Amino acid sequence: MASPCPGWLPQASRRAGTRGRAAAGRAQRRSSNVFPMFEQSQIQEFKEAFSCIDQNRDGIITKADLKETYAHLGKTNVSDEELEEMLKEGKGPINFTVFLTLFGEKLNGTDPEESILNAFKLFDPAGTGTVNKDEFKQLLLTQADKFSPEEVEQMFAVTPIDVSGNIDYKSLCYIITHGDEKEE
Repeated sequence: MASPCPGWLPQASRRAGTRGRAAAGRAQRRSSNVFPMFEQSQIQEFKEAFSCIDQNRDGIITKADLKETYAHLGKTNVSDEELEEMLKEGKGPINFTVFLTLFGEKLNGTDPEESILNAFKLFDPAGTGTVNKDEFKQLLLTQADKFSPEEVEQMFAVTPIDVSGNIDYKSLCYIITHGDEKEE
């Protein structure tokens, strides 16, 4: 059986992936709204994709919608468990905004808030909810995907830091995953 909407995802994904990492980061930090992360043409493609998946046109993607979409694509052996796992990623009903947010997270590499918190907890053995700014800066400049000094300063500009020089990493995780409301 032919796909009801051939070729929609690869084009949208390719174009979203070509935006600069810095531009995507700025868009994400600027607002908790996912729409600024994409160009208008990309949003239109995602709307078309959403419409293709939302088989009953009720504005919400359900397990039945996913099952029917897979059937149109020729895959009839997808289990209910697989479909339920996909739906759980939305943490509630998957309307267009949630759908777009899920793609934004996948395409721009944002980890779930819990994963980011767990990473910070490795640097907080006492469980204080904070990490030292200077130690954290040194890690960012020297480890793994190294930050430039400019990137570190941009991050610290929106980072909650107390008078002792400690970063409230729970608040920082919220900013990373939801945007900085002060910047709107």
